[in-house]
Amino acid sequence: MASTELFTVPIPARPSHAGGSIVCTLPAPRVYLLTFTSPSDNRLTPEFCGAMMAALDIIEFEQEPGVVVTTSGIQKFYSNGLDLQLALSTPGFWEGTLYPFFKRFLTYPMPTVALINGHAFAGGIIWAMHHDYRVFTGRGRGFACVNELEFGAPLPPPLAGIFRLKTTPPVYRELVLEAKRFDGKAALEAGLVDAVGELDAVLKLVEERKLVDKGTKGSYGLLKAEMYRDDIALLDAKGGVVIDFEGLRAAQKKRIADGKERVKKWRVTQKAKL
Repeated sequence: MASTELFTVPIPARPSHAGGSIVCTLPAPRVYLLTFTSPSDNRLTPEFCGAMMAALDIIEFEQEPGVVVTTSGIQKFYSNGLDLQLALSTPGFWEGTLYPFFKRFLTYPMPTVALINGHAFAGGIIWAMHHDYRVFTGRGRGFACVNELEFGAPLPPPLAGIFRLKTTPPVYRELVLEAKRFDGKAALEAGLVDAVGELDAVLKLVEERKLVDKGTKGSYGLLKAEMYRDDIALLDAKGGVVIDFEGLRAAQKKRIADGKERVKKWRVTQKAKL
């Protein structure tokens, strides 16, 4: 399908990440396809988030209202989420970069569609959930998974909130407490995505739901801001309301130590009764 290229936004490199680019093309009138390529797995680094925010600004303030579609230029991955060590070591990353990034998608004044064409793990699927619609490729390529359970990370309220809004309790349980991997078919059945297919499925969804004109009246973003106000409050939270990863780990370590001590004392009392 022929596409007109509108612009390219570079993703700056850093020592641990190669950088890359975001290319905006027009596969259909007023359908803005943002193809991001940041080897090796499209991590949500500060540079990636900043470049994507710039692309959204260019579309909103230089182009006609339409539909924004995001997809990966790397076949294996839509996004592998955060570089957790980088996120934890970058001052202000959560409140200053990641949460505003998710909020921008959640309240964007045009419809947004995530075309998930590879693995969407952890922060990757969380980002996709902040789009209005999701289409998962239908060739058995990739899984959607909230896999914090597998690498021992907590899920902060600003990240978990989107699943409370957009999934049912049983699906939320499978996502978070089982780290279930959803392929396209399973994701559709669970309501995580709206369709299975490639770009043609996205264009069909856009046409059937008449999405191109939804952002032309000026109220689309405002309506979303009201619809998702509880999650936006979490994303806007500052200071002590934002989760403290190190504090959580310290509290968990203390809880385990205290629990072991209680069990030890209980066993001593049981022996004394014999």
